[in-house]
Amino acid sequence: MASAADGDVGEALEQMRGLWPGVEDLSLHKLATSLGASEQALRLIISIFLGHQIYHSLLCIVLQFLILRMMGRTITAIFTTLCFQMVNGSHSSSGLCIDYYDGGKDRDSLTAEQQKYAIRGVPSLLEVAGFSYFYGAFLVGPQFSMNHYMKLVQGQLTDMPGKIPNSTIPALKRLSLGLVYLVGYTLLSPHITEDYLLTEDYDHVWHQELTGVKKPATGLKISGGLCRPSLTLLRSLLKRRPLWFRCTYMLVWGKFVLYKYVTCWLVTEGVCILSGLGFNGFEENGKAKWDACANMKVWLFETTPRFNGTIASFNINTNAWVARYIFKRLKFLGNKELSQGLSLLFLALWHGLHSGYLICFQMEFLIVIVEKQVTSLIQESPTLSSLASVTALQPFYYLVQQTIHWLFMGYSMTAFCLFTWDKWLKVAASWTGAETTCLPSHSTPHPRADARSWKSPQHSQLCRCYSQVFTGPKGKLLWEEQRGFNPFGLPHARCLISSL
Repeated sequence: MASAADGDVGEALEQMRGLWPGVEDLSLHKLATSLGASEQALRLIISIFLGHQIYHSLLCIVLQFLILRMMGRTITAIFTTLCFQMVNGSHSSSGLCIDYYDGGKDRDSLTAEQQKYAIRGVPSLLEVAGFSYFYGAFLVGPQFSMNHYMKLVQGQLTDMPGKIPNSTIPALKRLSLGLVYLVGYTLLSPHITEDYLLTEDYDHVWHQELTGVKKPATGLKISGGLCRPSLTLLRSLLKRRPLWFRCTYMLVWGKFVLYKYVTCWLVTEGVCILSGLGFNGFEENGKAKWDACANMKVWLFETTPRFNGTIASFNINTNAWVARYIFKRLKFLGNKELSQGLSLLFLALWHGLHSGYLICFQMEFLIVIVEKQVTSLIQESPTLSSLASVTALQPFYYLVQQTIHWLFMGYSMTAFCLFTWDKWLKVAASWTGAETTCLPSHSTPHPRADARSWKSPQHSQLCRCYSQVFTGPKGKLLWEEQRGFNPFGLPHARCLISSL
């Protein structure tokens, strides 16, 4: 799908170059930068305008309808749907097929929840298309069942029988809350980005007090694309950022990066409420409830100090969908942790095949287990229980819990947002990499006995890069003398640290 979209976008840019000669240097990356958007987001928008997403989704809908009609209520239909829709990214159809399968079973063999969602009739192509293309959930969710959608079509989802729902005020409340998050994210996103995690500035700071060399005005960016002599020479001008700085930035970023999802889900929830799809019956006092499509519990999300609390407040409908169709149906395994692990594996594959998704949901699995074990340990220990119940210490406990909670959340989200292993592994390695400083040559003996030094006329002493701690795939330190390259007026000789 991505390759087809890239082709459509590329053709569109070529047409623009032909129409306007002045845009011959136009590229998707430059256009995204000028608009202040990411290249991936711009590619998605352009592909939608070009109709690629519509053609692709229509194909998925037609094939899903044929699977239901030709394979019927069978296990084969479910596995075919899961494999096909996981590849093509249309997940609501997977739930549709499972509910259709349940509709062919005897009611007594189904749980109360399965009876609620089971489809007894045969959906028409129009119904399947309407269910998939519902404007309030087509791009980012929330997830809902075919039976719930059909109640909307039949006019049953309203607080005023026979009339359109009186849901304007509840819808505007969620929309307004979503806009607050949108404004906050828009204002802060240029300053708190995942791209900063990949820069040398996140990991190191300019070592001017030892080198006497000012940082270049253009800034400093070091990547694997630089030749090794250049990389080593530049690293000799740096010292390691303190751990508290890296932790604080990751903590703040880990919280902030989720706001874009919060924004989308609050806005789409408002759309669902306005249409009536969000109607969820009445409270005991007769007040209508509009949380059937709620994907966020904002207050819980902002205040919970526990990882389980974030899970319970974030992407609620998708979590309920996975619990209903994957986790609970793995009960036959007889192992709750195994069922949970497989459910999270499904969620990772749901998002895509990037390694970052697998690492993120693996981290979620491990963190939830550790959190449960720590909670049990405190509850079972009289000493720890009494200490945890001290009222005066509750604010301190809350602060510590929040710090640990969002630090681990940020650490997990780096893999989720950076996608590929070479990027998220770079961030992970920055927490355990080499400590390097620039020291005078007389205090740092060169490990090679036959080493020679070349002194610049402007420098009486020779700086070399000294590694106190270094971990790499093979744990080697390679030293190399460099000649003829003298950036920023530095001496010629440097040691080369390598993980080769």
